[in-house]
Amino acid sequence: MIGFSDLVSAFRKLDIPPGAPVVAHASLSAFGPVAGGAQTVVEALLDVFPILIMPGFTYKTIVIPDDGPPGNALVYGAYTDANRQAQFFRPNMPVDRLIGAIPEALRLRSAARRSLHPILSFIGVNADRFLDRQSVAEPLGPFHSLIDADAWVLLLGVDHTVNTAIHAAERLAGRKQFVRWALTPAGVVECPGFPGCSDGFNAIAPRLAYAVRQGWAGQAQMQAVPMVDLVGVARAWLEADPQALLCDHSYCERCQALRAERTRMA
Repeated sequence: MIGFSDLVSAFRKLDIPPGAPVVAHASLSAFGPVAGGAQTVVEALLDVFPILIMPGFTYKTIVIPDDGPPGNALVYGAYTDANRQAQFFRPNMPVDRLIGAIPEALRLRSAARRSLHPILSFIGVNADRFLDRQSVAEPLGPFHSLIDADAWVLLLGVDHTVNTAIHAAERLAGRKQFVRWALTPAGVVECPGFPGCSDGFNAIAPRLAYAVRQGWAGQAQMQAVPMVDLVGVARAWLEADPQALLCDHSYCERCQALRAERTRMA
């Protein structure tokens, strides 16, 4: 079993510059047994990285109308049962279980603040200037400021398929985005700028090998990469090859929509 001091030591060995903002994606189970669980991981992260951001996504707020824009990777009218189970977004809503226990532990800290996007919120400590860049129209807005601030992406027991910064690179490269809708106390809100599928994102790993710092924390493999390198490499690849980083799943509506969009424009 690992504890607070073990995690702090492991995080420091990554040698991320002191004070650099860190966007972390993490899986608690990947560490193996941790004394104190997710809360201990969060405390160790904040001890080493005082400016910390994690996703606080809430997919349960999504509702799908019967009609909408074409090419939107949806079969309209086919989500009646899912819509009945949708939940109203609220600022204290738990982080989706798909995102994990560690972001939820961060949300519960008194010093944490959450942005208010009804689907794609972020949670941060000492990160207000980045969170303030998000809007419903620009859900990935914080990444523009994070790049300029020499932020780092930290993957803890997870891979690039959860790396939200690559979605920011897609946006900057001009890749088609989607529209989703969220249930809120004020009504159903249209949320443009919704990103595509991330299942193909691990293809970028060889191109980032020069910039990645790796290590282990318990049983979790750690990868740390400067965001400017990550986004720069991904954006350049996408601009040179619009098919890059798409997944190969025949059932993936978003990747299929992007391929169809490219064919239409060719």
